[in-house]
Amino acid sequence: MDFPEMSIPNESSMSLMENMLIVEELEYDKELLKTKHEKLVTHMTDEQKNVYESVMNDIDSNGGRLFFVYGYRGISKTFVWITLSSKIRSNGDIVLNIVSSGVTPLLLPGGRTTHSRLSIPLSLNKDSTCNISQGSDFAELIIRIKLIIWDEALMIHRHLKLWTKP
Repeated sequence: MDFPEMSIPNESSMSLMENMLIVEELEYDKELLKTKHEKLVTHMTDEQKNVYESVMNDIDSNGGRLFFVYGYRGISKTFVWITLSSKIRSNGDIVLNIVSSGVTPLLLPGGRTTHSRLSIPLSLNKDSTCNISQGSDFAELIIRIKLIIWDEALMIHRHLKLWTKP
């Protein structure tokens, strides 16, 4: 499978950052993604453009809102995720594309399962939390993220808690 928007990390960018998780998320070909984004936006329906603009306006204003986008299979939600991802990455920012299960990670650029990306235990109970340590490379990555696209979020186990209250 070909992933043309990814580029090979160069030594200068790797030496500036020791956190390889951040380096990996920033090594997209920004010019290629900008061109891809411009093309994708022209094919959006009014409803898709409304979702896209709402999310982008919130990101641009550092709003930190949570959006829940739902709809039947086949209405091109993945198309909206790809368009958002290409815009954010073309700006040199970080977006994580995650999915609870299935083959969708293969459809989203840089997509991974929630268990893989968020260190979710495979066996969950009411006291389970993700294994993310304060000050870790992954914690630093989370701080830099502009958007997390979580496809099929409702498919996650009911006992999962992403954080605990201090």
